[in-house]
Amino acid sequence: MRALLVLSENWTLRPSPTLNDLVDIAVEAEAAGVDGVMMSDHVVLGESAKAQGLPFNMRDYAMPGNQEPDSTWPSPYMVLAAIAARTTTLRLVVGALISPLRHPLVSAKDLATLDQLSGGRLVVLPTVSWHEEEYAALGVAFHRRGAILDEQLEIWRRAWSGSPFHFHGEHYDFEDVWLEPRCVRATGPTLWFGGSSLHAAVIRRLVTFGTGFNPLGQPLLEELRSLDDALARAGRSRAEIEMVGGVRGRFTSADDVADLEEALDGLTDQVASGYRTFCFKPSMFTDDLGHVGRVAARVVERLGE
Repeated sequence: MRALLVLSENWTLRPSPTLNDLVDIAVEAEAAGVDGVMMSDHVVLGESAKAQGLPFNMRDYAMPGNQEPDSTWPSPYMVLAAIAARTTTLRLVVGALISPLRHPLVSAKDLATLDQLSGGRLVVLPTVSWHEEEYAALGVAFHRRGAILDEQLEIWRRAWSGSPFHFHGEHYDFEDVWLEPRCVRATGPTLWFGGSSLHAAVIRRLVTFGTGFNPLGQPLLEELRSLDDALARAGRSRAEIEMVGGVRGRFTSADDVADLEEALDGLTDQVASGYRTFCFKPSMFTDDLGHVGRVAARVVERLGE
């Protein structure tokens, strides 16, 4: 059992954490036995970011359409690089990286650099995300984002496998180029995939490129069967896929924190479905920045039990 601390969106902690506080939290989490920390991604947000209304309790996860446009989303690359310099075993998870917003050669170099700085501890969950205004602001075709990501994943694979390499596709076209530095492993960083549903494109990307599955919510049994079938056709099985679930708190009012023990007791179904790594967001369970380490230590302890 592995614990994965979500560093992003802990906005309700008091005092409000600075970027340096996030680094300190990661150091404390490593000391408590947490396996990894996760930073999510937005470049910009527009007014429609809150089109679905804000959460019932602001300690809950940020979901599509329920976010204040002025929410703080620091660069995951920069924060994780700072954490890499102060930790030795902690996995560094960029989850989720809105990959189509960046040129794949630029992101391939940035990710390889971060992988080198961390000694191969990098995990990346590339996604297409949901916010159309963000795509418009950066001049990227929102309705082509899936096809763009598919080409990017193939470019990453070639870039991390060795230079020179070339690519000729619909969205990217270049002759032989060299990209350095290389990643620690010839296959590149660990890649996870996930999303709000386990649709055909997510399954295809996971089977072709991935070693981890981190859904937004818990997929239905039929969806997992579809994944199993696709893996089997590729000569793979779910036994080689890291299944990443979540410790989700229940809020009884807009003003309370969730009960951590109750949330941990609720992992039974996920464990039965094969999940062994569990994300948790400390600010679901405490409002005190100084108590984050206690939350992390308790999650690790309960998972060990």
